[in-house]
Amino acid sequence: MSDIFFVGAATAAHQVEGNNIHSDYWAMEHAEFSQFTEPSDAAVDHYNRYEEDIKMLKNAGLNAYRFSIEWARIEPEKDHFDASALEHYRNVIRCCRENEVEPIVTLFHFTSPKWLICEGGWDNEAVIERFALYVKYVVEELKDELSYVCTINEANMRLQIRAIMERFMKMMQSAPKTVHQKNPKEGREEKTPANNSLEGQVQVGLNMNDPMEKMKLAAMENAKIFGDPQPHTFVSAAGEQGDEIVCLAHRKAVEIIKEIAPAVKVGITLSLHDMQSVPGGEQRAQKEWDEEFTHYIPFIKEDDFLGLQNYSRSIYSAEGICAVPENAKKTQMDYENYPEALEHVIRRVNREMPGVDILVTENGIAVSDDTERVEFIRKAAEGVKACRRDGIPVKGYFYWSLMDNFEWQKGYSMTFGLCAVDRKTMVRTPKKSLTYLGSLDF
Repeated sequence: MSDIFFVGAATAAHQVEGNNIHSDYWAMEHAEFSQFTEPSDAAVDHYNRYEEDIKMLKNAGLNAYRFSIEWARIEPEKDHFDASALEHYRNVIRCCRENEVEPIVTLFHFTSPKWLICEGGWDNEAVIERFALYVKYVVEELKDELSYVCTINEANMRLQIRAIMERFMKMMQSAPKTVHQKNPKEGREEKTPANNSLEGQVQVGLNMNDPMEKMKLAAMENAKIFGDPQPHTFVSAAGEQGDEIVCLAHRKAVEIIKEIAPAVKVGITLSLHDMQSVPGGEQRAQKEWDEEFTHYIPFIKEDDFLGLQNYSRSIYSAEGICAVPENAKKTQMDYENYPEALEHVIRRVNREMPGVDILVTENGIAVSDDTERVEFIRKAAEGVKACRRDGIPVKGYFYWSLMDNFEWQKGYSMTFGLCAVDRKTMVRTPKKSLTYLGSLDF
């Protein structure tokens, strides 16, 4: 890899581009009993405004941009590849080059073509070959434009979703009447602390606050849309078989990319928590880490780099995961505001995969106060610098996200961005955190 340290920001196609009409998420968002608080619709119109956004990033002092290519745009119908959509992403890459910004391309970031989910989605072994055909088409077309490719974003997300859904169902069964309660002062429903903490245990925007009856109606609607009341999207619970399918899809993609474009650096990204424990919780914390990271090593050890994504820590006791410490600051996502987690996770990954090149492909915080964001970035960056001083090969830091955007089931209420967007006018307003990140020397 290059000696240049990448300082950048990240986005995902569905969260910023808008009008991703052939995707599974678009269908779910627009269902009558959707679990999404609002649909993505035009998002922040990055599909049409990418030049402005890339120039903004460059002018702030950043030198890299991580973004994703949308499979549902490239292959909106099975076996029909859209050349105009492919050309769009070629133009995005070239815009990066023209502005001396390194493009880090992710081939899959959570959203799938709707037709794929109708055929069994990510629990159907056929997805391995379908993903391979998509990857082959994209890489053959863009091979001369690419330098760094992430195959799959947060390949371990499906196991994390399974774990949180198991906790949710246990909570519902043990205390179903406490999941929702009326706020007597305001006459509205609000989440209990227990339900709140569940959402904060996974690094993706989930809405765990829907009544069971609405969830049943949503399942009926899913059966009509996808032919399955519990469609196997990428961000749905999976067992060991579903997890293995994702790993095999990654390996197949790496083989294809290396065959077509041997010089391209290829890796995967994983969602990693800083697993900590109180006395008695050491074994549980180790088990969670093994599931979240260690068992992937055989599938990723030959990759050129690891995309490491971290937002906070998880603390375990003998009974299981602990609530966020009482006096700790929390983010809008119900994570603990704990930037020190990033350094801890980098060091742990390096111990288990010594010498592997690490790109921090996501690290960020959802807060309304940008001074908190600046402080989070400062502390996270200090951790990265400490790792580099100790010889750990960290090659880049990408903040999530470049702009406030669509945080999946939580809609537009989570403000992660280095830039605010007025969604009526689509006017961008960079925050101080953007220029602060661009000023850092790693």
